[in-house]
Amino acid sequence: MEATATKEHLSFQTEVKQLLKLMIHSLYSNKEIFLRELISNASDAADKLRFEGLTDGALYESDSELKIRVSYDAAERTITVADNGIGMSRQEVIDHIGTIAKSGTREFFSSLTGDQAKDAHLIGQFGVGFYSAFIVSDKVTLITRRAGLRPEHGVRWESGGEGDYTLETVEKTDRGTQVILHLREGEDDLLNGWRLRSIIRKYSDHITLPILMKKEEWSQEKNENTITDEDETVNQASALWARPKSEITPEQYNEFYKHVAHDFEPPLAYVHARVEGKQEYTQLLYIPSRAPFDLYDRESRHGIKLYVRRIFIMDDAKQLLPNYLRFVRGVIDSNDLPLNVSREILQESKDIEAIRAGAVKKVLGLLEDLAQGQHEEQQDQQDQQDQQDREGQEDEDKKGEGTKFETFWKEFGQVIKEGIGEDYANRERIAKLLRFVSTHADTDEQTVSLSDYLARMKEGQEKIYYVTADSLKAARNSPHLEVFRKKGIEVLLLSERVDEWLVANLTEFEGKQLQSVAKGSLDLGKLEDEAEKKEQEKEADEYKELTEKIKGILGEQVKDVRVTLRLTESPACLVADSHDMSGNLERLLKSAGQKVGHTKPILEINPYHPMIQRLKSEEAHFTDWSHILFDQALLAEGGQLDDPASFVKRINELFLSTADEE
Repeated sequence: MEATATKEHLSFQTEVKQLLKLMIHSLYSNKEIFLRELISNASDAADKLRFEGLTDGALYESDSELKIRVSYDAAERTITVADNGIGMSRQEVIDHIGTIAKSGTREFFSSLTGDQAKDAHLIGQFGVGFYSAFIVSDKVTLITRRAGLRPEHGVRWESGGEGDYTLETVEKTDRGTQVILHLREGEDDLLNGWRLRSIIRKYSDHITLPILMKKEEWSQEKNENTITDEDETVNQASALWARPKSEITPEQYNEFYKHVAHDFEPPLAYVHARVEGKQEYTQLLYIPSRAPFDLYDRESRHGIKLYVRRIFIMDDAKQLLPNYLRFVRGVIDSNDLPLNVSREILQESKDIEAIRAGAVKKVLGLLEDLAQGQHEEQQDQQDQQDQQDREGQEDEDKKGEGTKFETFWKEFGQVIKEGIGEDYANRERIAKLLRFVSTHADTDEQTVSLSDYLARMKEGQEKIYYVTADSLKAARNSPHLEVFRKKGIEVLLLSERVDEWLVANLTEFEGKQLQSVAKGSLDLGKLEDEAEKKEQEKEADEYKELTEKIKGILGEQVKDVRVTLRLTESPACLVADSHDMSGNLERLLKSAGQKVGHTKPILEINPYHPMIQRLKSEEAHFTDWSHILFDQALLAEGGQLDDPASFVKRINELFLSTADEE
């Protein structure tokens, strides 16, 4: 790092370099977004000043009319976006522009493929922000001063987007931020007042601040437009959510979503409602088309902006929606909350509890409409535009395929499952939204609802059966399913980490108990006839000596050894006792670094399998066969052997002994 008295040469964080390089190539086909992103940042800066100004009016510095100004200089080939918002200090410039301070960024960038169409979507959902300026610029200059600091504490930042930047202290009399774009060759079409106005009206009409440009008048003498000294407001400059729904077009809803979510793609669905009564508030809530890369970071919240009577209060307001709906974006504007509301007050406010309950109700209602196919007409105009935007992409990237709810479930299904344990009041509504893979079909898509399952239950079936495993393949091939396949009983295949949490909190659905096929003794109720029950009792007596002998060999490895009729092909399987932790859950907790006591499984043997029948007469190698039986059952359910070498040694010795006998 070189340094002078006031000027420093600094390097971008590695991830910033990657983003700059990829963005220029991947997003160039939609280069207009640079202006939307810079105006959106300017709007956010004004919101932050309003919020801090509630407790420190001096920050306004006798300039309380917040605004954004866009200008261009054809001779210098520059476009400037300026605001009188909160501004930035020197350290804030380094933190916000030189660094991407988000967890998971390294993993995010490793997911970029070099395919421009795919990467454009990924970069978009990451939020392009300030860096979008480099799509059309070969140099960007930023001059800023944070509100409350003296004029001599201004900061000038400049970069060519190649990997480093300069930073120096300058004098700036007015607070806020000025971004000057030095356009690349070939971008002269942007040096046009009509073009800039059309971009602003297309992408930023919803911005609540006035976006000002100098008026232009036609000069007969020069045969061109002449810029005057008079300002004009280009956008409507009113809160979109406060307008009547009938006056808002789908395109305006889309652009507002991109502003609040900092997303590149349009939303999947939205709901806009005004609530009146004891509490008065307006909510405009969006479901994104794609999950953000940090969706599974439960501490990362970007979702809801809180306003009070059109005045921005805070974003990322965790109290406005529960954690399992953290993917929802939008705004809630209350008429009743005090302007000085704090995060601490939010936690104890009865008004907030009512707003939160109302917001959850609206989101779940929106998802229910999607699941029933009732939301498809809401955004027909949007979908037509989306289809045009998607031309040239590969089939798997097209959002028009499948229903909107299928798209939603693929992106956010795992998060919705968290709600079963978090939101008791809405558990039944959430349960109806759940989708699973099951043995009903060979597809690996999660399309089976619990209502679908109930509709297909066999006559006399009293329970909803499921199996958990660490992969879908392991679940589908689980030996515990053998008798269920034989009898044609559908079983849900649960292989996501959240599924163990789900079934621990969802014990029944519409009066039918959920039952693991790998826990407790096999109980098929009315599906198991008396002859089968008597046969099982007979086999248990006949093999009692054998099961006790195996249990004696395995010792502390098992809780019990017993005969089962749940197997038709495998020699043995492991099951957990009715109230014990499943083997899959135990493995999940251990992999997460949690200390859990070992739960001894029950070994169940198939009396009809040749291996078990041989054991009845086996003498010389009974101990080895007993351990192999247990180890095979453990491997079949996705477990790991404590001593793989001994397992291999036993297998080899038994092969050799069998060869000698022949």
